Amino acid sequence: MAVELCLLLLLLCGSTVSEVQPLHKSPPGTLDFGFVPAKTYDTNAYHEPGPIGILFRLVHSFLYLVQPNSFPQDLIQKLTQQKFGNVQGDYQKPENVVLTLQAIYYEIGFIVPAALGLLFVLLLPFVGLCFCMCRCCDNCGGEMHQRQKKNADCRRGCFATFLFVASLIISIGVLCAYAANQHLTSQVRGAKNLVHSNFKDLRIFLNNTPGQIDYLVSQYNTTKNKALSDLDNVGPLLGSRVQERFAKEVRPALDAALTMAGAIRETKEALENVSVSVEVLQEGTERLHSNLTDVKIHLSNTLSDSACSAAQAASTCNIIRNSLNQLNINANFSGLPGVSTQVAKVNDVLKIDLSSLVQKGYAAFNNTPDLVLNQTRNILSAVPYIKNLLDFIGSNITSFTKMLPVQKVLADLTIYLTQSEAYVQDYFPVVEQYDFYRWLGCLILCCMVILILVFYYLGLLCGTCGYDKHASPTTRGCISNTGGNFLMAGVGFSFLFSWVLMIIVVITFVTGGNIEKLVCEPFEDRTLFKVLDTPYLLNRHWRNYLSAIVLKNPEINLTFEKVYSDCKENKGIYTTLHLENLFNINEFLNISMYTEDVSLKIEHINVNLSNIVLLDEIGKRNLLDFSSSGIDGINFAAYLTEINKSVTKVDLLSFANDLEARADQLPKGALENALKGHANSIRMIHNQQVVPLEQAMSTLNQSIRLLQRTSSEFMVKVRNVISAVDAAQFLISNDASLVIIQETKKYMDMIIGYFEQYVEWVKESITMEVAACKPIANVIDTAVDIFLCSYVIDSVNTFWFGLGGCSIFLIPAIICAVKLSKYYRRMDTEDVYDDVETIPMKNMENGNNGYHKEHLYGIHNPVMTSSVEQW
Repeated sequence: MAVELCLLLLLLCGSTVSEVQPLHKSPPGTLDFGFVPAKTYDTNAYHEPGPIGILFRLVHSFLYLVQPNSFPQDLIQKLTQQKFGNVQGDYQKPENVVLTLQAIYYEIGFIVPAALGLLFVLLLPFVGLCFCMCRCCDNCGGEMHQRQKKNADCRRGCFATFLFVASLIISIGVLCAYAANQHLTSQVRGAKNLVHSNFKDLRIFLNNTPGQIDYLVSQYNTTKNKALSDLDNVGPLLGSRVQERFAKEVRPALDAALTMAGAIRETKEALENVSVSVEVLQEGTERLHSNLTDVKIHLSNTLSDSACSAAQAASTCNIIRNSLNQLNINANFSGLPGVSTQVAKVNDVLKIDLSSLVQKGYAAFNNTPDLVLNQTRNILSAVPYIKNLLDFIGSNITSFTKMLPVQKVLADLTIYLTQSEAYVQDYFPVVEQYDFYRWLGCLILCCMVILILVFYYLGLLCGTCGYDKHASPTTRGCISNTGGNFLMAGVGFSFLFSWVLMIIVVITFVTGGNIEKLVCEPFEDRTLFKVLDTPYLLNRHWRNYLSAIVLKNPEINLTFEKVYSDCKENKGIYTTLHLENLFNINEFLNISMYTEDVSLKIEHINVNLSNIVLLDEIGKRNLLDFSSSGIDGINFAAYLTEINKSVTKVDLLSFANDLEARADQLPKGALENALKGHANSIRMIHNQQVVPLEQAMSTLNQSIRLLQRTSSEFMVKVRNVISAVDAAQFLISNDASLVIIQETKKYMDMIIGYFEQYVEWVKESITMEVAACKPIANVIDTAVDIFLCSYVIDSVNTFWFGLGGCSIFLIPAIICAVKLSKYYRRMDTEDVYDDVETIPMKNMENGNNGYHKEHLYGIHNPVMTSSVEQW
């Protein structure tokens, strides 16, 4: 009943999950639903035994040697399904005989040691009884006489060593048993906190689940509000989508037209620069030619002076006279054709502001969302219908959640959990009390062994310390004799206690070993769950027992192993228990029936965007006029020919410097000064006239080359711009309705995608986060793996392992102790040899195997005689 109530608690999770395949495949905008509120569980279902774990692993290895067979899954399944004893003669059936033999074969590793243990229990008391009776008859070492042998010291040492080793092994065994006993008690006492932690986690599990479910339900409102917000802004959003769709064609076309408007302005500037530069160059070269001519005349007059006729100046003057022809202009700009016609045509083109026309096209295109909004009233009319639809779905979810008795189920489960915890708390002191009795009983068993060990160790100590090798057997000291008596006391208690110890060892060995092999190990590798999941095993009418209990349908594949594995991974209980088979909630989130009406309304949309004019005919004509402005007819070769020339035939600065240098070669006088004056005049002409002309030529060069580079492309570019604008205009005018329909569908896909995303998020949350059943796996691990196997079985197995070792080594200890006591105890008689008869074979003549009785020879034991006289 508790399991069913627990399952009902989680039915609410299904109210937000739809099994309908996604209606649309377009990726929706991403929504952030946050994180499902989760709590941290306290229980750590893992146990580390500590140092005693070494003993546990040793016992596990021993059990593997005893029982190396794998877990008999098939055998257990057959034995469970087979009915024994219902009808007389069932045990004689062949199949039952085979199963019995298979079980015996599997258990042979436990049966043989158990049989040996039982034989030990039966024989050892009987052997002890016979041993006592035999000693009472002065046999079996009961006679207080010791024959003297040559290797007596060696034998005594060997017996003492063997007894010490056996006692040491027994000591280790009793320590193992004592450690296991203490470990079990300490773990049982500490189990109370572990149980409390599990109950606390279960309570957190119950209390946190409704909050998680409420969080999932509340996120539907987040999804709905986002969808309604987008629907309220359908005009701007849909218009923006349409605009972005057309922008791929429109914006490049308008950008190209705007670029062409800038090119027209640049062309005008270049033409004006060419016109101005040519005028400046023409006027400047004329002025320069006139000035250079004057300089040549003045230089010629100066060189005609009589001072140049002197022998020292004649050659220099001739050289200067011969170089005067270099003072002349090199470039002739007077013959260059003008560009006034082209400038006039470009100015006529610029009378129309093409950039303004393009900006109007931008403005008209950017107004697309408003145009779409004004022409899509039928979509807006569907918005209230869609809003009502979403509200209806939300109300269905809310009403469905109210139909589930969540609070009642929670209250019942909480009461059941409280009662269970109270029951455990009430009976835990009883468990501790019984565990105390168990601890006391095991301690008594250990004390039995310790008592035997005390006698053995005292016997060895007293015998070894008090032994005098020079003393005869009848004259041994009191300490040595006491040591022998301690050894015999240990032998007596060994016979008394060993069979009791072996009974406990056999019982715990068979029980603990089988639980370890048949429960703990298969639980660890989950083979045990496979046995439980065997069809028709737990109920011959149910294929799957767990699904029949939980889902009322034994045909559903719900297994113990899968449930445990999912809970171990902390998955949600909705997925773990396949609760989707209990109810169908498709009707609550299946909105496909409502989307058909919306689709019909969308298909009849007719949007006309012909009012959007990207570039009118005036702008296009303006571009064509510019392309026919005659710029490509300019004689660029003539311009470049003159531009590539220098302004003068010779560099005036170099000429002036050379003139001044030659003047320095002349004798000091008026001629020298006159030539230097002419050099300064040439420099002034260069700075005042040549430099500005060079700057004008540079400007002319840049402008001409710009015109040359662009003029050949103007016609093609203008045609491409007009073609791109016409194509974009055609797209807007003729394909607007189709684009509107397509973008509207995408828009509706986005709206529906919000809910698909919400459903997927709910599925994932229910699968991994909502009602994560880690506490259930922790309870199973705590009960089986930790408490039963780690706490109890490992301790019990270690206890019988240590105690069994003690019991087995008691046998050699008994033998060695009996033999060794003969060398420590004071004898009543001893071997006596004549001086001449030193060979033991000679003493056979005296009868009685070479030793003399006291009444034959009158040789008394002085200690015994004095004791008798005192008595």
